[in-house]
Amino acid sequence: MNWGALQVLLSGVNKYSTAFGRVWLSVVFIFRVMVFLVAAQRVWGEDTKDFVCNTIQPGCNNVCFNHIFPISHVRLWALQLIFVTCPSLMVVGHVKYREKKDLEYTTSHEGKHLYLHPGRKRGGLWWTYLASLVFKAGFDAGFLYILHHIYEGYDMPRLTKCSLPPCPNTVDCYIARPTEKKVFTLFMVVSSAFCILMCICEMLYLIFKRIQKLIRRRNEQSRKLFAETHEMVPLSHPRSLFRPKTSVRVDPTASVQNLNNLRAEEMPIKNIS
Repeated sequence: MNWGALQVLLSGVNKYSTAFGRVWLSVVFIFRVMVFLVAAQRVWGEDTKDFVCNTIQPGCNNVCFNHIFPISHVRLWALQLIFVTCPSLMVVGHVKYREKKDLEYTTSHEGKHLYLHPGRKRGGLWWTYLASLVFKAGFDAGFLYILHHIYEGYDMPRLTKCSLPPCPNTVDCYIARPTEKKVFTLFMVVSSAFCILMCICEMLYLIFKRIQKLIRRRNEQSRKLFAETHEMVPLSHPRSLFRPKTSVRVDPTASVQNLNNLRAEEMPIKNIS
């Protein structure tokens, strides 16, 4: 499988991811995939060379090996990584659909864009991204349960007993490098659990931000409605309305006698007019 091409595809989701999503992507490819490709495949052999039973009965060694290892760890982890990364392709497909739709809208509306903020998760893209997180966490948890159910835990014993035909009796079978196999098994389990934790944290973060945004929008709408229904009315008229039209500006330094003389001079002028 071309893991590099898959990484290039998933890297396009980075601009739509939160900090938790970027941590998840780095854990998946830097730790899980690289450790899987470089080391894990070499720890488990593809045949029964690393599995020996104390018998020379033909077929007994193969039967006991298939019974103790019904599913190869390497193939199970490869299948897990494929299933876990597939939900991110849902986001990539939705983004490509939005880009195509925005291009058609721009062509028909003289350069205007359908999405004002193409890097933000809004509308259907938000739900697609949230669904991808649910699927990723579900697939990781499901494969952890399958591994635990098949091997009855995550331990790797040094000695196992087998009494299946064509073995003549109960024979002892020895697993090569059990400590090394156990270390890599625990590493893959812990990294899967960490990825589940990152997905849950990102889901809670997205839901919290969405609720916070809805509350802010509702407060703005209620504030706007209150302002429209309770418009401010002037409590008093301006002073210019109460000022008489024939008012005379008086010098505060003038005496009472000068004021009387001024009024007496104005009266003949009014009678003549």
